[in-house]
Amino acid sequence: MTDLKQPSLLPVICIMGPTASGKTSLAMQLADQLPCDLISVDSALVYKGMDIGTAKPTAKELQDYPHQLIDLIDPKQSYSAADFCRDAKAAIFSARERQRYPVLVGGTMMYFKSLLQGLSPLPEADASIRKDIEAQANKHGWEYIHQELANVDPISAERIHPNDPQRLTRALEVYRISGKSLTQLTEHKGETVEGPVLQFAISTPERSTLHQRIELRYQQMLAQGFEDEVKVLKKRQDLHPDLPSIRCVGYRQMWEYLDGDYDYDEMVFRGVCATRQLAKRQLTWLRSWPDLTWLKTDDEKNLQTILRALT
Repeated sequence: MTDLKQPSLLPVICIMGPTASGKTSLAMQLADQLPCDLISVDSALVYKGMDIGTAKPTAKELQDYPHQLIDLIDPKQSYSAADFCRDAKAAIFSARERQRYPVLVGGTMMYFKSLLQGLSPLPEADASIRKDIEAQANKHGWEYIHQELANVDPISAERIHPNDPQRLTRALEVYRISGKSLTQLTEHKGETVEGPVLQFAISTPERSTLHQRIELRYQQMLAQGFEDEVKVLKKRQDLHPDLPSIRCVGYRQMWEYLDGDYDYDEMVFRGVCATRQLAKRQLTWLRSWPDLTWLKTDDEKNLQTILRALT
């Protein structure tokens, strides 16, 4: 066991990065060296029964390296950034109380941002308003919804792409519930994590290498039975493509393939492209992230870099 200083409030260690960059592997290496609690920061890993397509750690890995905030809810349920902040803060408190390092590992940057920079006090979701917005979108198209948002919240409309129905719906929903724009309400932030925080981001030096890792992992998912996993989900009457769970990268493309929207090769192509686009968005977030130490994927020095930061 590495001999490290034990301050009264142990630092939170954040391991961020794009998908397929090696975050989980590095966190497990760290767990071999430190008394720590691994806390997942991944909006897809919260769903039960969605294991292969989310690249969830295997049952053996979870047995050897338990992760918190994995397998929390059924795919028909939703899990917000506010839910994550509540659960993550409780996990961090529990770890520190037992003199263990909280290690936050994942790639859902909105979760990290909400936890570390404070979550704005936004109204809870309203199913009837969301249903009305979706009905309007089905009738007029999402460009129409985007224009409606631009009329009441031009700043959010500029930031949110017209082809992002989830964020468009939420932004317009917030305005219809509160009478205030998302921009107005997010000017004031809630409480952040108490105590020291160390932030690391891991990625490949070359984007082409990351793209290769993404394609390889997608092929591995297919070989492990990803198609059968989604077939099981499709048999359920309470799941549909508009749910956040089924909109997860890879799942939507497999669902549409099983619906007959395109052939197998096109599904693979779309799934890999969607995953690459996700990685690009994650890297865009990280490039402007403050107080970040960058690590290279598979660099043998990564573990020592983190350990030195703790001493």
